[in-house]
Amino acid sequence: MKKVAISACLMGKKCRYDATDNHDVRLLGKLENFELIPFCPEEYAFGSPRPTMDLIETPQGIKAISNLTGGDLSPPVENYARNFFDTYDDIDLYIGKDRSPSCGVCSARLYDEEKRLLSFEAVGLMSQEAKRRGIESWDAEVYLDDRAKKSGYIG
Repeated sequence: MKKVAISACLMGKKCRYDATDNHDVRLLGKLENFELIPFCPEEYAFGSPRPTMDLIETPQGIKAISNLTGGDLSPPVENYARNFFDTYDDIDLYIGKDRSPSCGVCSARLYDEEKRLLSFEAVGLMSQEAKRRGIESWDAEVYLDDRAKKSGYIG
């Protein structure tokens, strides 16, 4: 059985920044024959509800910066990602919540230090680790469209 790492909010866990979920019945239906392994680095590190964060391009690289304090929230998210993939080293597929600064695969917003939008296509911190490890990675919305069907994961 293929193992899928999936953003926990997509499975109905109320772990978003505002303590709600992104429960996606259609997505879960497409994954019913897979072993689902939920993850949420932000809830693990900061709890729910929590202040929002954005990806910011800094001289030191792309960082997750708190919109409340301006502090760098990247280290606990990156540590969670490394530990998750070390623990589950046999993941076949990764599905992240689109637009998330942690879980977005190709849809996170990236800003400069003055909060000017640089891109709608950045990779979230958790997704960066999945890609670094060569795991096939999709935003949830993209996985459900026709391009995903061509990959053989959806019939």
